[in-house]
Amino acid sequence: MSPQVAGLLQLTALIAALALAYRPLGDYMARVYSSEKNYCPEKWIYKAIGANPAAEMRWPSYLRGVLAFSAVSVVFLYLMQRVQGSLPGSLGFSSIDPDQAFNTAASFVANTNWQSYYGEQAMGHVVQTGGLAVQNFLSAAVGMAVAVALVRGFARSRTGELGNFWADLVRGTVRILVPISVIGAIGLVACGAIQNFSGIHQVGQFMGGTQEWNGGGVASQEVIKELGTNGGGYFNANSAHPFENPNPLSNLFEIFLILLIPFALTRTFGRMVGSLKQGYAILGAMAVIWIGFTALMMWTEFAHRGPAFEIAGGAMEGKETRFGIAGSSIFAVATTLTSTGAVNSFHSSYTGFGGGITMLGMQLGEIAPGGVGSGLYGMLIMAIIAVFIAGLMVGRTPEYLGKKIGTRQIKLAACYILVTPALVLGFTAVAMALPTPADSMTNSGAHGFSEILYAYTSGANNNGSAFAGLNADTQWFNTTIGIAMLLGRFLPMVFVLALAGSLAEQKPVPETAGTLRTDKPLYAGLLVGTILIITGLTYFPALALGPLAEGLAS
Repeated sequence: MSPQVAGLLQLTALIAALALAYRPLGDYMARVYSSEKNYCPEKWIYKAIGANPAAEMRWPSYLRGVLAFSAVSVVFLYLMQRVQGSLPGSLGFSSIDPDQAFNTAASFVANTNWQSYYGEQAMGHVVQTGGLAVQNFLSAAVGMAVAVALVRGFARSRTGELGNFWADLVRGTVRILVPISVIGAIGLVACGAIQNFSGIHQVGQFMGGTQEWNGGGVASQEVIKELGTNGGGYFNANSAHPFENPNPLSNLFEIFLILLIPFALTRTFGRMVGSLKQGYAILGAMAVIWIGFTALMMWTEFAHRGPAFEIAGGAMEGKETRFGIAGSSIFAVATTLTSTGAVNSFHSSYTGFGGGITMLGMQLGEIAPGGVGSGLYGMLIMAIIAVFIAGLMVGRTPEYLGKKIGTRQIKLAACYILVTPALVLGFTAVAMALPTPADSMTNSGAHGFSEILYAYTSGANNNGSAFAGLNADTQWFNTTIGIAMLLGRFLPMVFVLALAGSLAEQKPVPETAGTLRTDKPLYAGLLVGTILIITGLTYFPALALGPLAEGLAS
């Protein structure tokens, strides 16, 4: 069987598995966020934090809950790293330096999981499992809560109430993320991923010296890093490490986990707004982009150019032989079109165009299907923009799901789509203008520029993957990428929740003959075109200086 055919079979199996899980999981999540019943463990949590799950919140209160909880999480994780040397189970590792501790705390709380350290050489069991893995659950639950709040904004009318943040946070964690993670962790252990709390031990000689590995709760952290679209690896090699991702079966399973909730949330959206067709339209737009990017990546990496490519069967540099080009390409697209950031190959070694595809996937806003929660609310923002553009074409006040899209809504949507590009391009320009950051580049020219552009694209979009050629463990990059991650995560949430509140206050607009049908393929196509045009106009000059220039020169 040729590698290309094997890749198509993997892609077909993945699509089939996602299709089977789509309806039951989407409906289940809709019931979770619409339920008024609280289970005993949830009641204990509410009592411990002093929250009333039945109290409805307007958008400012909901936002305060998001920001307060996230701020406490950053401080807690920062302090845990700073005192690691005094904690049990530290494996003898010292405390983390202040700038790196800040970067890591900001990264995991912002659902980015950017890592400027070697996990197996810096973090002990307590920090890995009690700090980083816990934030993998909580940051994902925060994103889902904000997405559900926006959906309620469309579904409700004549009220500014969006639900209760604490109830959404707890239910998303207890009823969705934890149960799936338990089952998934068992599956990964069955595939060969490790799960233990052993210390550091020698495993043999390597290049004239001893090689040492430490164990850890790898399978349990691996499953939530993929399921929650987090991405931070227990080991520096991330999902290319055999302890995290042992074989092609585990590789396909991890891709499935990455895409599972983001795709299924479109069903949840359709169910909660009372129109499954609206959810299918959003799903269709996401699927078209994801399949298109996957096909383009596989074509780019399989293209034979020169003797080395022909002998290897494609661009195999930086890829694991146990996954091959197809398994690596599907994983790379899945991880950069979501906010996952996990890698099973090194994106810096991809072809010029292949590296550009991974970058462009993040620059779209990671909305196809995007991160857990963030992908859905990002796509709904783009849906509002698409409706507005269609309204301009026919001279009609735009409407979406029975809500008028007026000046206030468009201003909030515009602010949302401008935040991330401003952070990415602004920090990249400053880093290239200053002499010190450029010293961290392994390569010069277009590829060196791509390393820095990729780093800030990954940080501001809360992805967390890296080109692997940039030494980001410096005070400049730890600090600026940390700031980009926090602003890129929480500033858009401000605009999303403000938009949700303004929509919930409106009364429904009756549908007329002139209303744009947003549940049809025509609108889904308009949505895809809007996304590509906005992203192209924003990032094309920067991409032309980096991956496009490199790809055309090769």
